[in-house]
Amino acid sequence: MLDMSYFKVLRRISSTLQDKPVNWVVTGSCSFALQGVPVIPNDIDLQADLPGALAIEQYLSKYVVRKVKFSTTEKIRSHFGELCIYGIKVEIMGDVQKRLADGTWEKPVDLEQYKRFVEFRGMMIPVLALEYEYEAYMKLGRFEKAEILRETIANKEAL
Repeated sequence: MLDMSYFKVLRRISSTLQDKPVNWVVTGSCSFALQGVPVIPNDIDLQADLPGALAIEQYLSKYVVRKVKFSTTEKIRSHFGELCIYGIKVEIMGDVQKRLADGTWEKPVDLEQYKRFVEFRGMMIPVLALEYEYEAYMKLGRFEKAEILRETIANKEAL
């Protein structure tokens, strides 16, 4: 369940990016909550390709806390930036890649292939499909969160 502060931030993001040539989605815990997963988000994660991440930074420039730049960890890398909109942290990730078991990096995700839209208080918000998110969390070794996603997917299929 998302509280009103998330609604305001999602409305600002959605209205700003609406009709702009930016391929973006909400991902992570906010996306999960929008899709009925029983989680309480701490922030909003936006995923895009690199040009999209840079465009989001530009279109929402008055909220920039950290400019988009390349960032990497042992398991994941992307072009990463951070916004703060109405007190809520918004992370921007462009061209996200996960490290595979053989040590190589997967290609950045094709957002169009996994993008879905969910209705939230009159807005159509782009999100990544829970099935994709489940696979991503498994690759990252985040098995507890992956299990919550698997259970939600199974419950939806049972309806």
